[in-house]
Amino acid sequence: MIDWKKNTALFLTGQALSLLGTMVVQYAILWHVTLKSQSGTMMAFFTIAGFLPMFFISPFAGVWADRFNRKYIINIADGAIALVSLCVAVFLLSGFDSYGLLLFCALVRSLGQGVQTPAVGAFIPQIVPPEHLTKINGFQSSIHSFVNLISPMLSGALMTFTPLATLFFLDVVTAAIGIVIVFFFVKVPVKTKAPKQKETAYFHDLKEGLNYIKKHGYVLRMIVISALFTFLIAPAAFLTPLQVARNYGAEVWRLSAIEIVFSGGMIVGGIWIGMWGGFKNRIYTMAFSCLLCGLLSIGLGLWPQFWLYLVIMAVTGLFVPLYNAPSMVLLQTGVEPAFMGRVISVFVMVSSTMMPLGMLAFGPIADKVSIDMLLIVAGILISLLSIPMVTSKTLREAGKRHLQTYRENIRTTF
Repeated sequence: MIDWKKNTALFLTGQALSLLGTMVVQYAILWHVTLKSQSGTMMAFFTIAGFLPMFFISPFAGVWADRFNRKYIINIADGAIALVSLCVAVFLLSGFDSYGLLLFCALVRSLGQGVQTPAVGAFIPQIVPPEHLTKINGFQSSIHSFVNLISPMLSGALMTFTPLATLFFLDVVTAAIGIVIVFFFVKVPVKTKAPKQKETAYFHDLKEGLNYIKKHGYVLRMIVISALFTFLIAPAAFLTPLQVARNYGAEVWRLSAIEIVFSGGMIVGGIWIGMWGGFKNRIYTMAFSCLLCGLLSIGLGLWPQFWLYLVIMAVTGLFVPLYNAPSMVLLQTGVEPAFMGRVISVFVMVSSTMMPLGMLAFGPIADKVSIDMLLIVAGILISLLSIPMVTSKTLREAGKRHLQTYRENIRTTF
């Protein structure tokens, strides 16, 4: 008998360690390029390198997650990223420090993340009972928020006292620990997959996945609403540092403060949704989060005192996991296991592109219209998204659905 709690704890621990190394290096690359080049164009190149490969690889990664052993996919992606980090570290130690080298590293890391994310999302339901998925996703959100909180501080401290290559070696070590934990200690029963699915072509599998989304109305509605939510949250996610610099002053401590309080709020929010579990109907939990995030965005645009601004930012972080965790659980509990990887890959692909697209739309406008006004308008639209969520019968039914056969089907691996 497999102890799912121990299994889950081991898996989340391994992924957290791997993520820590990844985020430390990610910040190191960003700050190294920023300080060395002081070029907006160069930063744009690295931003594109950070999300475009993920967008293109995600559909194929979803097929792989449905075809092959997800543990192997997770470890291969982690191992590939670690191998590139090791090579970059060696090049840096030998005195070869170029933008091209770091850009290649960023591209590979984005590809690895695009492969790993659908596999992780599809793997968690295999080791967690369906009634506990909301809590586990909430705890995972808190772990990610905690890593996001300490990563910039750790990266900055290490860059102050050690050469850049050291941080890449740290990524290799944390990835190796994560791989060992997942490969040797996380146990999942093996399921034999139908031969027909193994014989089909990739594009046939992709087409099947898209057709599945079209036929299951709640999945399509979930993806569309999540895309709009991600697009509209872009001003709050990307433009608030510029807003703070314009409205309150360009001191570094102010910019650090908003990042810290937001991440702290997300940690508490993840723990909260993990312990509470949300409303019985998960759609109501998401709509509640959507409404409050919109109202809080309006609050950020009203330009209160800076201490109150920080409070609003912290509370915004508190309510974001109340949207993210239930939305993932709805897919993990409602989508058939054979299509899980493909559906989550589409979800990841849409999420990874809508926020950059939001910045492409709102960024230039912010040079002509005040960011305060952008936050207010975006906040109103975000709040309005809660209306179709609670009025849609399809979404309400999906929110309260419990699949009786899910437990038997999901505790398998491919």
